[in-house]
Amino acid sequence: MLYAGGVDIRIGIINTARELVITTNAPVKDLEKAIAEGLASESGTLRFEDEKGHIFVVASRHLAYVELGVEKARKVGFAP
Repeated sequence: MLYAGGVDIRIGIINTARELVITTNAPVKDLEKAIAEGLASESGTLRFEDEKGHIFVVASRHLAYVELGVEKARKVGFAP
């Protein structure tokens, strides 16, 4: 599959109305592994680095959900 850009990570935090949205160029498999390792322990943390080099660390006990999304490349024109 071809993907345009990076991977969007949406993180819902308990008792917070807004979600944290991060765009990264890390491979999806690596992100899935990091999320699984962070959620394995209640005292664990999730650490992500975005496209600009900013680092985000979230305690796993405060997570409501984590969503990974990749946008597929769109075709241009009338090609099937």
